[in-house]
Amino acid sequence: MATLFGMAVLVVALTAWAGATVVGALRGRRADQPGRRPRRRPSPARVAVVLAVLAFLAGGAVHAYGLSYLPFLFPEDACWFNAGSKVSPDSSGALPVSLVCNGEEIVPGWVNPSLLLLGVTGIAATGTAVVHAVRARRAAR
Repeated sequence: MATLFGMAVLVVALTAWAGATVVGALRGRRADQPGRRPRRRPSPARVAVVLAVLAFLAGGAVHAYGLSYLPFLFPEDACWFNAGSKVSPDSSGALPVSLVCNGEEIVPGWVNPSLLLLGVTGIAATGTAVVHAVRARRAAR
């Protein structure tokens, strides 16, 4: 019960702190205050670069999570810890991330589709950033 009460207090406190931070940040960015310049909007190329970096980082994290299921030094331990049987894996692979023990796939089903989605998003955002940067340079000439 104490843990539940502590979690409730923590949630309320963190929500209040986050709300105060957001409100303070929004008030601090007003352009109508004397001495403040209006904030420039980021260019579309910069937004696309940030999206690409986030997509590639998230893809790397998902891939590392999927690789944590694979055997490295002792293959039979991978099946023992993940499937509960002391046998060698039927097959395993790093891309697509796969570990099969006793005919059953051990790696969660969402890992490979999310890798594909994050990879395609990262590549598309990188291409978009390049196109926007080239167009901005041509427009500046």
